[in-house]
Amino acid sequence: MDGAVTGSKAAITFVVMMAALMALIDITIVNVALNDIRASFATPIDQIGWVSTGYMMANIVVIPMTGWFQRRFGYKRYFAGSVVLFTVASALCGCSWNLTSLVMFRALQGLGGGAIIPTAQAILFARYPRKEHGMASALFGLGAVTGPLLGPTIGGYLIEWFNWHWVFLVNVPLGIVVAVMCTRVVEEPGFKPGKNPIDVFGIALLAVGMAALQYVLEEGNRDGWDTTPIMVLIALAAICLTTFLIHELETEYPVVDLRVFKNASYAAGTGINFLLGLVLFAGNFLFALYCGTVMHYAALDIGKIFLVAGLIQIVVMPMIGRMVTRVDPRRMLVFGILGTSLSLWLNAHLTDQAGFWDLTRPQFVRSVSMGFIFIPISMLALSDLPNEIRGNATGLFNLTRELGGSIGTAWMGLLVDRGSKIHASYLREALYPQNPLVQERMSSIRNSLGQQTFTADLVPEAMLEFKVRVQALILSFNEGFARVTVLFLTCLILVFFLKRPKMGGPGAAGAH
Repeated sequence: MDGAVTGSKAAITFVVMMAALMALIDITIVNVALNDIRASFATPIDQIGWVSTGYMMANIVVIPMTGWFQRRFGYKRYFAGSVVLFTVASALCGCSWNLTSLVMFRALQGLGGGAIIPTAQAILFARYPRKEHGMASALFGLGAVTGPLLGPTIGGYLIEWFNWHWVFLVNVPLGIVVAVMCTRVVEEPGFKPGKNPIDVFGIALLAVGMAALQYVLEEGNRDGWDTTPIMVLIALAAICLTTFLIHELETEYPVVDLRVFKNASYAAGTGINFLLGLVLFAGNFLFALYCGTVMHYAALDIGKIFLVAGLIQIVVMPMIGRMVTRVDPRRMLVFGILGTSLSLWLNAHLTDQAGFWDLTRPQFVRSVSMGFIFIPISMLALSDLPNEIRGNATGLFNLTRELGGSIGTAWMGLLVDRGSKIHASYLREALYPQNPLVQERMSSIRNSLGQQTFTADLVPEAMLEFKVRVQALILSFNEGFARVTVLFLTCLILVFFLKRPKMGGPGAAGAH
């Protein structure tokens, strides 16, 4: 496989972007439907999370293997096959009759969706000449950033207008169109299938290890990190993934070629991409949870904030795509890192008195700043790689962002849960009866709200306890945003290891 892709550039861009956006939206669109699904199937609240977990486990297993599948079947057949699998699985999800069937079909959908995302990026880089890789990165980055933002909004409207089944069924007509167009517009005239033997042992280790790791990250907060099943799966993931790394470095025909990390720019870019995924998913998770638990916003209202703040990316992404070949992308990357850190710092100072625009402003800053990260980092990490190894590199590159997102979400869930309890205990220590401020506050509540009940003496205590819980939550959210801010600033160290890509050379072969 020489990695050359030909055909109409506009048509290929449309097809791969439609498929990628469809797969990316599906990561978050189901979140707003969980309550409706739970009611439909009479599912306990502690089990409904499997609808998301099943998808992500399959997603994260298949992504690192996409490079091998691309070499084996070619971009065209593998991409079209992944779209067909995703579309069929979406139809099955929409026709599910119980939770078990839905989780199984979601896992099948995750296999297709996980393959679509890195393959779409690899096709864009293979079709565009190297001097236009900035625009290719912009187009893919637009989908990568806006997909998860649009998901909750689109899902909210589909449920409001129809029912939860349409969260999945909406993919069917789009998937059919994309699959048919893919077979017609994507061409690989020089493709020769890879004949290397299948690395069965490596595939098995990767599948078991990544599935176990993803389960731990998704379910650890819910089940408890010190429970026996979680501890066993942590050990299983550690053993399988460690063995996998050793095996892949020693075998002649690895399913995932880890030697690509010898490229310093790729290794540093992948590290930044990991932290970017952590910040993007953890930041959105914290913000959505804050709006729901502290501000008491409905799911659709939360989606509107993401939508209003994210619309600017439609303008910003193409603009940055043109700039990135004229300006040193490392400078743009530094600007994006600082801007994203600023947005997280603004989030770290939110209160329960925040208005709609107070909530939207940090998200707007983050939306603009993310464009200055997604596009340069993809170009810096992937553009100088030869076409024949770019498929494998793209899979690993996308895996790190997904893995960072899973780790970030699990970390923030644990921090908010434990942090709110710790902050509440400290706040309660200050509420001793002899405190003049406490006495004054209780007297004020008793004389106002207390007069409206038959238990006037109990009202002040209940109100103060409620305020303690709310304030503890706010402090834990602020702490989470602050920690993510500090962690993301470490990306600035990795920028020094990045090299500015050349605008010509072998990487552009086959692109027109």
